[in-house]
Amino acid sequence: MPQPWTSKLIIKALGVAKCNGSLDAATEDISLEKIIGVAKEKAGQNHLTGADLKAQSREVIGTCVSMRVKVEGLWAKDALKVIENGEWDDRFN
Repeated sequence: MPQPWTSKLIIKALGVAKCNGSLDAATEDISLEKIIGVAKEKAGQNHLTGADLKAQSREVIGTCVSMRVKVEGLWAKDALKVIENGEWDDRFN
């Protein structure tokens, strides 16, 4: 498993000791810019398979799904749909 783990980088970007992981009590919310930062760091280590920054960011958001971390106030699965619809395309430059 490539180090550091994506989950550890997300926690670091959030500035918390750990995520609670509870669906009912989930309070962590990360900005797309922080997701992009994590994606760039992981891609720089050749740890992501996505062809471009958008695809790599989707991989990082996939980790947010299991961590119960919201992205821009949306559940991670909903944020992936927003990206799929191209609504945040201008932010992946």
